[in-house]
Amino acid sequence: MKTLGINKRGCAPVRLGASVLAVFAAFPVLVQAQTEAVLSEVVVTASRNEQLLGSTLPHTTVISRQDIERSQVADLVTLLQREAGLQKTQNGGVGTVSSVFLRGAPSLQTLVLIDGVPQNKQDASGSVSLEHLMLDNIERVEIVRGNVSAIYGSGAIGGVIQIFTRTGSREPSANLSLELGPRDWRKISGSVSANLGATSFSAGLSRVTTDGFSAIDTEQLPGANPDADGYSNTSGNFSLVHRLANAHSFGLRFMQSDADNDYDNAFGAPTDIQTSTTRLTQTTLFSDNTWGNWRSRLSLSENSDKSSSQDDGFYGSSDGFTTRATMLRWVNTLVLGENWLASAGLEQQRQRVATSSDSAFVTPYNEERDASALFAGLEGKLGSGNLQLNVRRDEVGDLSQNTGYLGYSYPVTNQFKVTASASSAFNAPPLGYLYAPYYGNPALKPESAYSQELGAQYEQGSQWLRVVYFNTRVKDQLTYDNTTFAFANLGRTRNSGWELSYRGSVQASDLRASLTLQDPVDDITGQRLQRRAATLLSLGVSHPVGAWRLGADLQYSGDRPDAYSDPVTFSTVKTTLEAYTVLNLSLSYQVAPGVELKARLDNALDENYQTVYGYNQQPRSLYVGVSWTPKI
Repeated sequence: MKTLGINKRGCAPVRLGASVLAVFAAFPVLVQAQTEAVLSEVVVTASRNEQLLGSTLPHTTVISRQDIERSQVADLVTLLQREAGLQKTQNGGVGTVSSVFLRGAPSLQTLVLIDGVPQNKQDASGSVSLEHLMLDNIERVEIVRGNVSAIYGSGAIGGVIQIFTRTGSREPSANLSLELGPRDWRKISGSVSANLGATSFSAGLSRVTTDGFSAIDTEQLPGANPDADGYSNTSGNFSLVHRLANAHSFGLRFMQSDADNDYDNAFGAPTDIQTSTTRLTQTTLFSDNTWGNWRSRLSLSENSDKSSSQDDGFYGSSDGFTTRATMLRWVNTLVLGENWLASAGLEQQRQRVATSSDSAFVTPYNEERDASALFAGLEGKLGSGNLQLNVRRDEVGDLSQNTGYLGYSYPVTNQFKVTASASSAFNAPPLGYLYAPYYGNPALKPESAYSQELGAQYEQGSQWLRVVYFNTRVKDQLTYDNTTFAFANLGRTRNSGWELSYRGSVQASDLRASLTLQDPVDDITGQRLQRRAATLLSLGVSHPVGAWRLGADLQYSGDRPDAYSDPVTFSTVKTTLEAYTVLNLSLSYQVAPGVELKARLDNALDENYQTVYGYNQQPRSLYVGVSWTPKI
């Protein structure tokens, strides 16, 4: 892999860029284009307005409901790692603490939206609890890479991951599925959707339980309990939309996820028991109205993350936190002639965090702040190409920030276009970073970032290929200062590299591929950022054979630097996580109309690997299930 590496100055080698462009030149010959386009998908996250996937300026990819079902994956974090620029870390199996790096940016710098609502976790971790989002109640996921704070505000330095929960369909439908697997894995889910006159509704419920396996490798960290770490999750969603007229509607969306899991503490004793519970909740009321060329959406939402943990060890305690955000948002879109679209809006948000603890070493805190924003955008045809311009001003507590995005695409041919963009982004420190006793720092400034991108895209029939070169720098990065034992704006990081995404079909086979070659480094020391890989590769194929469908998914990650605290000396030890390759296989069989048998073999090669030092990943595991979709 050395010939594909990134050089020491953080720039991709010239031969790599030439090779990628050569792929574009040869692409029409390499694949046979189909007559029916499969990428006429409409996305909204790239500009906040509806547009075809092939028309987006930022590098955007979509995981559809069909993709989710064919993957047979249970949780969101596992699904995301198949996408370009995305890398996961996980402290064990399903439901354990997880992080997602998007273009090398940590979870704190990656904005997560659920049905358009930002997930603003305000404790001292700042990381959204993605590990508790199961896929049965998710309709699709849109991923936008790069600085888009000018559209969405704080946190969108690495990009945006938007999750859309399931909503009512035009035709009534229902589904019931069951899955069994090793370590007493059981998953059952059901959903129903219908129209009643001018009202449509959708509801879904799922339940996952497993005895799990030992999350911590006790040979590396012998202080942990070697018992299996179980997990259970109950998730549900509800959607109701009523149409007053063709151009006017209002509705309600609700989702909730309740999770219970066992975890291990490397600094405890082998007999200690640690457990935690988490409840994620979001409720949104909205109204959509269109008058001629003007469309307006008004929404009021509240989301919360309530968690508690219990440790019965000698130094154990019961701790909890609740982080909550209430947002009022008004977004307007105005069509200007045939080729231009203008948008503008405002947001008002109240963010809160409250913690509790029975430990003599922990001081609980309770803080809140207001956040407001004004934003505007313009997109349309300029010359032969397309322009996108976004500006935004955010005020978060006592902090204020202006951000902007400017992008342009030029069609070289009907199938081939080039893109260029420049953008700025920021990230406000969570309330826990500011006000947590002992280590909070009220003087923190927001992180700021600047990014430039050059890209090229080929699209014809069912074939879609996009390559992007990006260069991002972050300053005033939020870092825990080991000299003052508090958070500080000490860090500076940079990342440059290439992303390649492909989706298409050859004959009856559906294909998917992504490649990321990057150099995420500390701009002060020049060292690669912790747990970031320089090379990420994902390949997928789905092929029908009569009533059967076969699937394969291969993921490769290069080696990654890591560090851990020695449980005896408490000193920091640097280490390297080895590169790994994971192969997952899936199989389905259509027994009868509406009845499908499924099987998947995760980690088919039984790869022994870690994404965090000391924490095991799932061994080879076989799952079988059945899905019933009755005709209504």
